[in-house]
Amino acid sequence: MIPISDDHLADIHAYCDAVTSGERPACKWERLAVQRFLNDLERQNTDGFPYVFDETRACKIIDFGQLFPHVKGKWARASGKANRIRFEAWQKFGLANIFGWVHPDTGLRRFRIVYDCEPRKNGKSIKAAVIANYMLAQDGEYGAEVYCGATSEKQAWEVFRPAKKMAEKQPSFRRAYGITSHAKRLEADQVGTKPREDGSKRFPDGSRFEPVIGKPGDGASPSCAILDEVHEHPDDTLYDTMLTGMGARDQPLLLMITTAGSNIAGPCYAQQKELEAVLQGSIVNEELFGVIYTVDDPENEWRTEEGLIKANPNMGISVSREFLEARVRDAEQSPRKRSIVLTKHFNVWVTGKNAWLNMLDWNRQADPALHVSQFEGEAAKLGIDLSETDDLTAAVKCFTRVVDGEQHYYFFGRYYATEAKVQDHDHYDEWVQSGHLIQCDGETIDYDDVEDHIIQDAEQFDIEQSFYDPHGAAHLAQRLDKHHGIEAVKVGQTYTNFSAPMRDFERLLKAGRIHHDGNPCLSWMFSNVVAKETEDGKMLRPVKENRDSKIDGAVAALMAFIAAHEPDDEDDIDDFLKDPIL
Repeated sequence: MIPISDDHLADIHAYCDAVTSGERPACKWERLAVQRFLNDLERQNTDGFPYVFDETRACKIIDFGQLFPHVKGKWARASGKANRIRFEAWQKFGLANIFGWVHPDTGLRRFRIVYDCEPRKNGKSIKAAVIANYMLAQDGEYGAEVYCGATSEKQAWEVFRPAKKMAEKQPSFRRAYGITSHAKRLEADQVGTKPREDGSKRFPDGSRFEPVIGKPGDGASPSCAILDEVHEHPDDTLYDTMLTGMGARDQPLLLMITTAGSNIAGPCYAQQKELEAVLQGSIVNEELFGVIYTVDDPENEWRTEEGLIKANPNMGISVSREFLEARVRDAEQSPRKRSIVLTKHFNVWVTGKNAWLNMLDWNRQADPALHVSQFEGEAAKLGIDLSETDDLTAAVKCFTRVVDGEQHYYFFGRYYATEAKVQDHDHYDEWVQSGHLIQCDGETIDYDDVEDHIIQDAEQFDIEQSFYDPHGAAHLAQRLDKHHGIEAVKVGQTYTNFSAPMRDFERLLKAGRIHHDGNPCLSWMFSNVVAKETEDGKMLRPVKENRDSKIDGAVAALMAFIAAHEPDDEDDIDDFLKDPIL
């Protein structure tokens, strides 16, 4: 733990030194966020980087927040200044970055979007409440509109309630800025004596702060939007509404606070991936700031003290070591609780509660450098799953190569969706734009396109068979057989057909012998696969948890695997032959 003082800048640099030196155990993303800050200090106000770090503004938000009392927990029961908020060095680092970086000519803030991913009980809500009150009263924005948005009323109040209580318990704040507290909002409607940042006096301007569920009303012009627990947002609706409404503001702020979750097709996961790319330097976005507090080795570090410190920067302060150690013991004893503990206390993205695969294993085997052209002329097995005519369709090829005497499997696919479905699903649209999903015009899948693509593949690769689901792909498979010489093999989604291959697929994945190119559409579909077992637990087959959890690409990949699979020894062969394809 880094000692804190009244010298905020000294605390921030001590924190940076501790992270870069290794004195403070920190994950990759925390280290990269600190290094980004240090690099920016070196290049501030240079060609191509028109920003400077204003130390006064950086410290101002910290001083502002520390004027308020705690409103829940053990500190709220203290008296006098003992119950005042005291930011830790890592929190000062985040606040100083958000408010300290400005354009030297305009004085406007650099960062407009902030992604703050911290495990539970590390003080996200208190920090967000301070930012909300600052943006309401001290930002110098005429007619400020501050919203705390979430998917439920209860969640929307998680930030608004402490901010409101802070204001109510600090009379000098209300007097200075003309703050009136109502049941469901804070208003700044009275003449205040506190000058704005530019030195002018504050006059009535109708500034307000309120929680919102879903979209704010028509005509809203957010100057600050705080989106809480973004991992629970099913789509980009609230994010897009807030962001587009900020167009008339000079320096708006969109703050996302969240833990990890399970929906890797949602906006939260996409935002995290963008931040990771920025921190790694693979893309440039000077308006995006964020830090992710997690572990580097999710398989093992959650059981270690170092892992606890990496993921929980406020351990020993707002969250006790004993509490976290108890949660780890829970996770060790229960696979169900393990997923909850990993997401909520270690910020590890996991799949649904009944998911078949460990997606950490799947993601570890993603290799964006892999390309299907590297297998030109080689034999491929083809799996086809043509579901409903208006939804996802998949055709996946599986290649095999021997590496160090062992068989490895490589998967590449094409995935199709209708224009109507793409318009209905934000993650479909993102995948279309990135080239990971093919959009078919109109309201039905164009099976002629699917057939044409398979024929093109057959000219480039050696494809002798197509393994298909009889419920949707029979017609296409028969056309491929009759007109193009690709033998059609029917594979029903039964326990008999899928049980042994699914167990082998999972084993080979853990062994590092399953490879794919990281297509997010396929990863999402594999994350949706639930292993439905027979009553005796001896056999399983792939199903989806709900109607919106598509698994077509995963099923197509598994059928290609069934065609390509070569068991390692005689016992495996015996087991495999017990499950003949029907």
